[in-house]
Amino acid sequence: MPLPKHPRAVITGAASGLGRALAVELAGRQAKLLLADLNEEGSRETARLVASAGGEAHAVRCDVSRSDEVAALVGEADRALGGVDLVVNNAGVSAGGQVGETPLEDWAWVMGVNLWGVIHGCHAFAPRFKEQRSGHFLNIASAAGFLSIPGAASYCVTKAGVVALSETLRLELAPYGAGVTVLCPTFFKTQIVESGRGFDQATREAARKLMGRKGVQADYVARQAIEAVDAGRLYAVPHRDGRWMWRVKRALPELLQDVVMPRLTRKVH
Repeated sequence: MPLPKHPRAVITGAASGLGRALAVELAGRQAKLLLADLNEEGSRETARLVASAGGEAHAVRCDVSRSDEVAALVGEADRALGGVDLVVNNAGVSAGGQVGETPLEDWAWVMGVNLWGVIHGCHAFAPRFKEQRSGHFLNIASAAGFLSIPGAASYCVTKAGVVALSETLRLELAPYGAGVTVLCPTFFKTQIVESGRGFDQATREAARKLMGRKGVQADYVARQAIEAVDAGRLYAVPHRDGRWMWRVKRALPELLQDVVMPRLTRKVH
């Protein structure tokens, strides 16, 4: 079912990028938001933007790789918002490097934020959604969840895991009237590569070019994501190139793997 008229939402990774765009998008509905991020100053700036757009926001520090800190968000949401209608598991990081070369410490870092962070969020709030027989998860994955990108295995693995988790959780929550949407965008402007580990300068420059496309930036992605939540859709694939590759993946997976992706990745590298 659609979100309430004035939704109460928890957003992780809310200090910048898509998290901030989602917060501002929800502020247009006079939402009450709990903004969770390690970057406290960034979260406070997001809160100011939310207030300017007509919403209400409370910023808290949270490391999503720590289950206890994510679990504490349930009580924080009750205290600050009076409950929760939407949980956005958005916090994400990235690391470059091929399998066998990427340091295991980088693997653990990416897994801790991108996958365990979403697991922690779902684990903490799923019982509440079952109890109240309502609520929705918006889990932020990526087109990398169904595409293979050489040199980004850790990122692809985590995003594929988020897709699988979201599909499973949707089935588990359906009898309780709660829902799940998984967002799978392609490229738009964020700091995820700039702040990532293990990327060489050429890769960073290629990413900047891909992220610079007009008309499909964070505000567009946020709007498409919330529309998908309102419609109760499981998959939200906002970019045209992502939808095209997703359809090829489903219909002709080996063609995508053996022909399309090698050509595309040669252009990037």
